[in-house]
Amino acid sequence: MTIPTARQIKAITEIGGLAIADDVAERIAHAIGPAYEGFAAIAGTLPMDLEPATFLVVQNMDVAK
Repeated sequence: MTIPTARQIKAITEIGGLAIADDVAERIAHAIGPAYEGFAAIAGTLPMDLEPATFLVVQNMDVAK
């Protein structure tokens, strides 16, 4: 798990339909960096790590039964 760069943050927001300034992308990258560092030890071990949307589908199937 790597900490996203400001360039990656900017690209992700643009894909999502939001345009942000370079300084805003830098602040976001700096703000979420510690969270990435904190979760680095357990990266890849959480059940929802790969696809969180699948979790909701499975959960709703169990409720429907």
